[in-house]
Amino acid sequence: MFESFKDFAPTIHKEGYLFILCFVLATFVLFAISNTFGWIGVILTIWCVYFFRDPERITPVAAGLIISPADGTVQKITKAMPPEELGTKEEEMTRISIFLNIFDVHVNRIAVDGAIEKSHYHPGKFLNASLDKASEDNERQSLLIKTPDNQNIALVQIAGLIARRIVCNVKENDKVLAGRRFGIIRFGSRVDVYLPDTAKILIAEGQTVIGGETIVARLSGTNDEEDITWENR
Repeated sequence: MFESFKDFAPTIHKEGYLFILCFVLATFVLFAISNTFGWIGVILTIWCVYFFRDPERITPVAAGLIISPADGTVQKITKAMPPEELGTKEEEMTRISIFLNIFDVHVNRIAVDGAIEKSHYHPGKFLNASLDKASEDNERQSLLIKTPDNQNIALVQIAGLIARRIVCNVKENDKVLAGRRFGIIRFGSRVDVYLPDTAKILIAEGQTVIGGETIVARLSGTNDEEDITWENR
């Protein structure tokens, strides 16, 4: 029976344990005040558990694939300058902005195989993450990844209107694999992916993507005919 429960229960990201405990304790307090308030606390506790879920993902693997770093909706695909703090020599790159609402999985995943060339945290505002200017004004954590064929890919975790903590678990010089977890954003946020202009974009604005699974682009110079394998990363 215990094993069956483990199969049913969602895996929770470690960042969520303290929050869930606080919600549970608050629920007991609310029940002491009123059954109605208590049941509201139960609903909010269930939502908190749901928010911090960390499901397993099966990642497509092939040279040059760019994998979605987050669950959410592709808000915009446009040309934009990468964050200044990353110090890239490129001018404009193709930016894919993925918006995460409070019901999406908020665990973030690496978009491409490579090495962390640069990592930079930038304090900022907490504007609605769906606004275009959030890319420049909001609190963010930026990563520059150098691929095995020396192309630059940038990942930017952006805090949203009610997000108050960005967690990034990788550092400069770390070797990374597409699909591997690297952090989480609490609560409601956005992740931007910056790609070379020569990359072939395989998604469209308004599309729903799944972190660690959806192929969003393919880098130039890679073989479109290469077989894709699938790995649990």
